[in-house]
Amino acid sequence: MEKTNFENLDIYKLSEKLADQIWKVVVRWEVLAKDTLGKQLVRAADSVGANIAEGSGRGTEPELRRFLRISRGSLYETKHWLRRAYSRKLLTEKQVQELLPMMKELGPKLNAYLRSIGTFERKSLP
Repeated sequence: MEKTNFENLDIYKLSEKLADQIWKVVVRWEVLAKDTLGKQLVRAADSVGANIAEGSGRGTEPELRRFLRISRGSLYETKHWLRRAYSRKLLTEKQVQELLPMMKELGPKLNAYLRSIGTFERKSLP
């Protein structure tokens, strides 16, 4: 399958990495945890990248901005579910230390990309 533009974005690649790591953790949980908190966590994490992709495919800057904001919201939701998982002792300290750097990196990168949308064209105009 040929790569589209969003697949080359660092924020998209990082969102995939985060979602895949979360999947690897949740898939090992017992049934109740997986069926309740786990499903919510996986959906939120997958939604970060899905919204980057969807916004990129919409073809307009306002739509891209809108979906990047939704993606940022999904990242915050992911953080919420990770906090719940940790407080319920479903995540080990080691797992948190593996996920936390990705979370901390992705937020500012999403914000920077959101701020950059449309600025390149305006700078080139006289």
